[in-house]
Amino acid sequence: MLEALVISQVILWIVVIALSAIVMALVRQIGVLHERVAPMGALTIDHGPKIGEVAPVFELAAVGDAGKIRVGASDANGKGTLLMFVSPTCPVCKKMIPIVKSVAKESEKFIPVFASDGDEPEQERFARENNLAPYPLVLSRELGTTYQVAKLPYAVLIDANGIVRAKGLVNTREHLESLIQAEEFGVASLQDYLKDRVASEKMAAGNGQRKHHGQIR
Repeated sequence: MLEALVISQVILWIVVIALSAIVMALVRQIGVLHERVAPMGALTIDHGPKIGEVAPVFELAAVGDAGKIRVGASDANGKGTLLMFVSPTCPVCKKMIPIVKSVAKESEKFIPVFASDGDEPEQERFARENNLAPYPLVLSRELGTTYQVAKLPYAVLIDANGIVRAKGLVNTREHLESLIQAEEFGVASLQDYLKDRVASEKMAAGNGQRKHHGQIR
């Protein structure tokens, strides 16, 4: 009887140790997955004016009664410009419009300017149906060509000094916010920031291990 009890206790401890090892392995895998699914920013397409360069200045007529809009110029009031390329035929663009307006109100660092091209009556209808006001919609094929916009919706963040700070395809709120974060961190994109941070952490860990080994010796 005593022997059977001892054997059962040994088996129980073996099971506990095995389960502990499995839990540790799962925790490690969760950490790896978390690193792999780190927040992805807007997809930056390296065409047109580069990040860090002075944005080209355009003076364009806005749809409706908004008059002329200077796109890319520095702003004396300290406000940047979020140049948002959209189209009446782009369903994702329509989804992003209220998100752009919401993020702009929260940030208060930039003013959205929507950009498109094509038939003006159609663009006016597009502006009304999607409540673009109070933000302007400018029409210019040259503007899109200059920034080499091939897919929509596409955003370019220009700071108050007229410098291109971030740009990319924006299909979600997270993509749009990543441009603002990139500008705040002073990096070209959120992906670059994450890569630099991971590299710094690995370097710090490597230096710590070398220091530890040196002390042991």
